Amino acid sequence: MVATRIRPRLITAILLGLMVSFYPALSLALSDAEIQELQSSLEGKKTGEKIAFWAERFIGTPYDKDPQGEYVTREAIVADDRVDCMYLTFRAVELALSRTPDEAIRIALDKRFHTRGILQEGKVLNYDDRFQYGEDMIQSGKWGKDITGQVGRTAKIRGSRSYDSYEVLPPHEVLRRKRLATGDILFFFKAPESRIVHEGVGHIGIVKLEGKPQEVDIYFLNASGTKTRGGVVKKVLLKDYLAKMPFVGVKVTRFD
Repeated sequence: MVATRIRPRLITAILLGLMVSFYPALSLALSDAEIQELQSSLEGKKTGEKIAFWAERFIGTPYDKDPQGEYVTREAIVADDRVDCMYLTFRAVELALSRTPDEAIRIALDKRFHTRGILQEGKVLNYDDRFQYGEDMIQSGKWGKDITGQVGRTAKIRGSRSYDSYEVLPPHEVLRRKRLATGDILFFFKAPESRIVHEGVGHIGIVKLEGKPQEVDIYFLNASGTKTRGGVVKKVLLKDYLAKMPFVGVKVTRFD
């Protein structure tokens, strides 16, 4: 029997094809026409359902390893080929709140910035004004209403920068009263000794509930990875994520 030598490029192509079939969104940024078609199909859905829908569209998308975010380095407003947890949240919300791809960009120029983004000839001119800290996103009110206290009993942890303290849900409180809803945004806070650049929030992701009311499963959609090792966007059971996460507390925001 003669062994057949398979070329490395062919192996890579086969593996990529298998990965794309398992993760439909892998490295395949949607065209404006495809986005428009999906946005039209979602008319009448609740905002939270739309947010979770768009987050799911990114499952399998490679993690953005650029330290400040590839979209920032490229001065781009849309950079869907590789995402980190903040960009995934940005994009899912922007697409959910809009009816066209152009409207999503207009919403992005409002929501990603402390003031407002300036787009000129396809380039963002003022990314220095962007939200770089998750806690600032919460404080701004642009990323949903802070409902942390409605979900469970909060505890106070030491703050950083201009924040004296943060009121967060301890991990065991997040699921105890079963008050999360599809589309809720979860902001995971670091312990003070784990903060590197005085950041409070270390990770962000989106909730999706599935199943019957009495047998509901709560999933967590997030860009899972690090800037050094990479990763992909995943959908995991929230209870499993909470059991292994290195964070000390959670804040929750929700769009009406």
